[in-house]
Amino acid sequence: MFINALQKQNPKMVDVARELWAQGLILPDTYVIDVDRVISNARQLLQVAQACGIELYLMTKQIGRNPWLAERLVALGYRGVVAVDFRETQSLAAAGLPLCHVGHLVQIPDKLIPQIVAQRPEVITVFSLEKAAKIAEHAQRLGYVQPVMLKVFAPGDLLYPGQEAGFVLEQLPEVAAKIAAMPGLLLQGLTHFPCLLWDPQQQQTLPTHNLQTLLQASQRLRQCGCDIRQVNAPSAASCTTLPLLAQLGATHTEPGHALTGTIPANIKGDQPEQIAMLYLTEVSHHFAGNSYCYGGGYYRRGNVLQALVGTEQEGPLLTASVLPQHESSIDYHIALQGIYPIGSPVLMCFRSQIFVTRSDVALVSGIATDRPKLEGIYDSQGRVKKGGCNG
Repeated sequence: MFINALQKQNPKMVDVARELWAQGLILPDTYVIDVDRVISNARQLLQVAQACGIELYLMTKQIGRNPWLAERLVALGYRGVVAVDFRETQSLAAAGLPLCHVGHLVQIPDKLIPQIVAQRPEVITVFSLEKAAKIAEHAQRLGYVQPVMLKVFAPGDLLYPGQEAGFVLEQLPEVAAKIAAMPGLLLQGLTHFPCLLWDPQQQQTLPTHNLQTLLQASQRLRQCGCDIRQVNAPSAASCTTLPLLAQLGATHTEPGHALTGTIPANIKGDQPEQIAMLYLTEVSHHFAGNSYCYGGGYYRRGNVLQALVGTEQEGPLLTASVLPQHESSIDYHIALQGIYPIGSPVLMCFRSQIFVTRSDVALVSGIATDRPKLEGIYDSQGRVKKGGCNG
């Protein structure tokens, strides 16, 4: 999806990844991340957000929940991180990172509520009154008032399979009244997902029906006297969409792909964010006239179409077509159309969700200065494997 953008915006990264592989420092099925470029992207996002008055929470799942990198991004001026599920909450909290938003895509299991509430996250999203009541109970025991957000939806909204949840728009006044009656809780905001999406026909990122629902929900609750301080509108946050979100009434959002430049709008490599991540693997074998690479890191909505293959140690890279993955398959391998030498390096660039993969993550600094340094290798959950540190 982003091969052309990678070659345009960050060609040195291709050479560095290939050299790390040739030296045996990284294995197939490794995401290579340009640390300096991620930091540069994060700095630009923060500057735009501050200019238009919108708050950013860091989303780390796409980069493997990496604590070493997240710590450096927080040091730029971000308030902290968003954790989309309870395992991410645990790992980021263990690394000492400030928790801003937890519970949005996945609720906190009952047995973990005491542990997570004790971390005093800035806000917890709830999908049900039952979960809200349990959070309130444990917050009371700590003598603490926990701010919460409500996840909302309305008929006609886009809900991804496996992410169906929330309070119906029409029920919000009643729900808000019940939340207000729970000592230990403070209703502070609302959220939904996805609020922006790339439109391939119009070639731009546009508001979804979900965003309309979120803004209507905020208006209704404010009319009921609720002090809604946070209208959190995640998805497709980037330097070009932050002003639009602020103009429409969002107060918070959660950049993820923009940190690595892998936003759909950057397919041509013309966005302020620069490509800062690629996927490296290797040709394993041939079958029926095609080449098969080691897999383990491909996200099915990654939209990978092409790869770069090095058929000689230092020769030019060839462009290969990537064959589509069958829905029923496990990504043991990724298939390339045609025959390429076994053992050849293969580089791809696509939308990632590293946390759902089996991949390694290699953090590399100094790429632009021609003095690359392998800072460390981590697993897909942010645990150190070689070099680096946890935080």
